[in-house]
Order: sequence, then structure tokens, then C-alpha cells
Amino acid sequence: MIFSSARRLRLTAFVPLFLFAPPVMAQAAPAAMAEARPKTATPDHPALWKIADQDTTIYLFGTIHILPENADWFHGPVKAAFDAADLLVTETAVNAPQTLQNAFMEKGLRRDGKTLRESLNAKEREKFEKSLSGLQLPLNIFDQFQPWYAGLLLTLLPLKAAGYDQSNGIETQIEAKAAARNLSGHPLETADYQIGLFAGLPEKSQLNYLNEVVEQLPTLREDIAKLVQAWKTGRAEELAELLNEDESDELMRKVLLSDRNKAWAKWLKARMDEPGVVFVAVGAGHLAGRGSVQDELAKVGFRSVRVQ
Repeated sequence: MIFSSARRLRLTAFVPLFLFAPPVMAQAAPAAMAEARPKTATPDHPALWKIADQDTTIYLFGTIHILPENADWFHGPVKAAFDAADLLVTETAVNAPQTLQNAFMEKGLRRDGKTLRESLNAKEREKFEKSLSGLQLPLNIFDQFQPWYAGLLLTLLPLKAAGYDQSNGIETQIEAKAAARNLSGHPLETADYQIGLFAGLPEKSQLNYLNEVVEQLPTLREDIAKLVQAWKTGRAEELAELLNEDESDELMRKVLLSDRNKAWAKWLKARMDEPGVVFVAVGAGHLAGRGSVQDELAKVGFRSVRVQ
């Protein structure tokens, strides 16, 4: 998503979950972009941590919001932890599509009388339009959108064509498993709040985000494949390097990552006062690198232990 590979890959791991199912344009990938999806029978071993005291155990599981269909992750310690849980905690719950669409329309559309392309300088516009042409999309397709929303959609289209989909994402699968068990759930954030994180960024940060999406498009699928492979094999340090360590926009890092990690750690600290077993599933970027949820928990006296 940003010029170095580390910053490019941020999107699929800690951008708010709801953003991977936007109500506009999500199905717009041209058929010509579709290709066969890879198959594998190799079991995956994504990372899992826990914090615990005498009567409370909280598992921390990093997710990828969209995946190809060949992931095989629900076994071993992850399955045991989930099966033992009496509460599932996720980033958000998106269960009101019309409300979500209304929020997108309120915060994702331009209202300044200019088109998106008119907000770009000549060099930025040239690169942007070249990317649209390469994806076989009309040049005016995102003109009505704010830069953050256009950047999101521009990222999703080639990934969707390559076989990545929220229906294959870990949260979707976990929530289905929770429903089958009648397992109680708790969202850490609302979808409206998450939309506001992006919509509230200043225009400069939004335009930086869009331009960086354009820059990374030629190698997007290869970069995301590296991220997914690191996630599957539980290489947390590599994930941290790929996701978070080279962020040039400190405001975006603060809004999307640091502030949320601190808030979640505060909630988890309070939850440790209640007995039970909690399975927390949040974007893998929140559990990797400096300022991770584990780091924030350590600051308030709770040490995390790697389980898988």
C-alpha cells in the first residue's frame, strides 16, 4: 500500500475489517482478470498467544481479513483454544448492511464540488488513470469518492480477481463457527466508528494513501502472497516487518494501529477481572511489531505467552 513492501502490505492485516466488504464496487473486477486459484493440502500454523491468571485465559489470534480459498488453519492449539472459549471477541460485527451502506455514502462520497481526479496533481493523475486503464476500468469510475474510499476499492479489485475474498477470511469463518456453537460475541468497535477512522483523516493523508495504493498495484498480489505465507507459517517477526515497521505516515499509523491497540489492551486488562476463556481474533498487524496489543498489555502488567 505504500512505497516499500512493508507499508504496502498493511492493508489486509489491520485496516478495519468492515472495509473488505464495501457496498459499492466490490463486485466490479473485470472477468478478464480472473484466474485459477491455487490449491494446497498443507496445514497452516498461524500464530497464537495467551494471557492468563488463576481464573481467566485470553487467547490472541491474528487474522487476515481476506484469503484465497486454500487456507487450512483451524486445528491444533487454535482449535483447542476456540473450542474452550466462552466468549469470542472480534474487531467489529457487520450485521446491518443498509446501515453500513448509508455510512459509506455519508462519509465516502465527495461533497466539495470537485472530482477525485481534479484533486490530484498532473503526475498523480497520470499514474492513477494509467492504473485504472490497466485494470480495464473507466477513468471516471472513482470520481465521486473520497481518496480513502477510492484507494480501498482500487486495492480490492485485483485481489478479488486473484481469488481473495472476505468469505474466505478468518473472521467470517470464526463467526460461522461461533454461531454453530451459540458462542457469545463481543465487537471491540462499531463499523461506523471504523469508517470514521478513514473518513476523519486529513486530505493529505488520504491522498498519500491513494497514491501509495497506485504505486504498489503492479506487485500487489506477490506482496500479499508473501504476507499470507508468513501468516500461515506463524512467522510473527516477518509479519511485523512486512506490515508495520516502515510506516511513513505517522498519523495514519496512530489512527489505524497505535490508538486502537492501546484501547483494545485497556479492554483486555479489564476483562481479566472476569473469569472465563476468551478467544480474541483481530487483524494480524495488531499483534505484530512495536506497539502491538501484546506490547500494550505488557505495559499494564500482563505478559503474553506464544502458544503456536
